[in-house]
Amino acid sequence: MFEKDTIKLGIAPIGWTNDDMPELGEKNTFEQCVSEMALAGFKGTEIGNKFPRNNKHLKKELVMRDLEIASAWFSSFLTTDNYDETEKRFIEHRDFLSNMGAKVIVVSEQGHSIQGMKNKALFVEKPYFTEAEWDSLADGLNHLGKLAKDKDMKLVYHHHMGTGVQTTEEIEELLSRTDEKLVYLLYDTGHLYLSGEDPIHILKKHVSRIKHIHLKDVRNHVARDIKEREISFLDGVKAGMFTVPGDGDIDFLPILQLIAGSTYKGWFIVEAEQDPEKANPFEYALIARKYIKKITSL
Repeated sequence: MFEKDTIKLGIAPIGWTNDDMPELGEKNTFEQCVSEMALAGFKGTEIGNKFPRNNKHLKKELVMRDLEIASAWFSSFLTTDNYDETEKRFIEHRDFLSNMGAKVIVVSEQGHSIQGMKNKALFVEKPYFTEAEWDSLADGLNHLGKLAKDKDMKLVYHHHMGTGVQTTEEIEELLSRTDEKLVYLLYDTGHLYLSGEDPIHILKKHVSRIKHIHLKDVRNHVARDIKEREISFLDGVKAGMFTVPGDGDIDFLPILQLIAGSTYKGWFIVEAEQDPEKANPFEYALIARKYIKKITSL
């Protein structure tokens, strides 16, 4: 399905230890995480909260397991905080990733976000940006995108549940307001599907802006329960609304066929934040790896 050497397959550490809820996977070590990633057949990862921040140490651990760093999450607060503070943190983050060989920087605007708030109903209380906030976000992202380009890297924007850039309309608003040569899109199947968007529509319309991909599945029955009970994003994660490709209700075949027919080159990152006490991370990494190989031969 995919031409040789166009796709690198990785997996995110959030299935082992959760960044937003450190109590999930608290006992799982960094060494266990990366060893099981490699054993399951993945070649890369994003950076989690237990990863060493010393470049030399991290590189040594990854080289031993034939793993690469694909990227890492960066929280921007361009709609609520001073730009200069965000830029300072971004440059430090960029330089660390650049030194690790990463080519993309994952950015998500967390100004007004409810994704980390357990008292906010995910499907009821998501934020909406004002015109002035959209202006601040777009202007700030363009500046950060230029800083990424200075290091031969790309800023990829992560649309996300519980934030001001979640829906199709909001994604398209962001893309229309930002420079297509400075700000790109991270395409996350799970967040689009859970939000009620059409992943195929976004893919067809914006594939030229997509420079990083998260493959995440959704369990429909859990998602319905989250809506009915009006609970938070974090409680939804603990309840199991997300899972790995092949274990949920998203049909990945047409999505992956469209990507294969496009000019996309880069990472596929399996990402499924779950409670590792309920969903053994190594077991689910194997489920995802076998499923992707079955439908793509990757």
